[in-house]
Amino acid sequence: MTTDPSEPPPASTALEVADWRRQVWQLYVEVRQTADRDPAAAHQHWQDVRNALFASHPASPVPAAERGSFVRLPVARYDPGWRLVLPVEAAQPARIEMTTGSDGEVPFERIGRFEIPDVGGLDLWRLASYGGGLFLPFRDGLAGRPGGTYGGGRYLLDTAKGADLGRAGQALVLDFNFAYNPSCAYDPAWACPLAPAGNVLSVEIRVGELTL
Repeated sequence: MTTDPSEPPPASTALEVADWRRQVWQLYVEVRQTADRDPAAAHQHWQDVRNALFASHPASPVPAAERGSFVRLPVARYDPGWRLVLPVEAAQPARIEMTTGSDGEVPFERIGRFEIPDVGGLDLWRLASYGGGLFLPFRDGLAGRPGGTYGGGRYLLDTAKGADLGRAGQALVLDFNFAYNPSCAYDPAWACPLAPAGNVLSVEIRVGELTL
């Protein structure tokens, strides 16, 4: 999402973004197929594919001038203790609008909450516009610290964009090893929805994508 909503993207750009999303969807299909039996292998595959996309895909959030020197995303070693399967618990309905780039103000509705033992609670949001989808951002105790995590928070689920770790009955897979930075972490020309108050944790989550 660029920060200038007044001009529609050219067809070539739209096709590049569509291809990026198609590849991300396929990546998460492969992650779900592997993660139940070997989550560490699924995590390594997730890293390998994302590194390749960020390095060379024309829709990469890494600025074009920096892709030649791009090596890999800073991702922590897989920790099985951060793979959780949790039910969606009831939460008071709420609606917020988050500012993005080309999509302007995007509405989200709170549809539930996760209570994570020894960690805290996180609100689960539904994209309340065309396409729908589940959205789970969070900001942890390392946010904004050197060698920590992105100051604006990270995403764990964004099913409208393909980031879906699966479910078990009425519970969802929350594997924080797959937490990733929004596009605005790489280029300020992007504007991304960030973690609201109900998605802020004091606990340090030292897995997933970090910052340099």
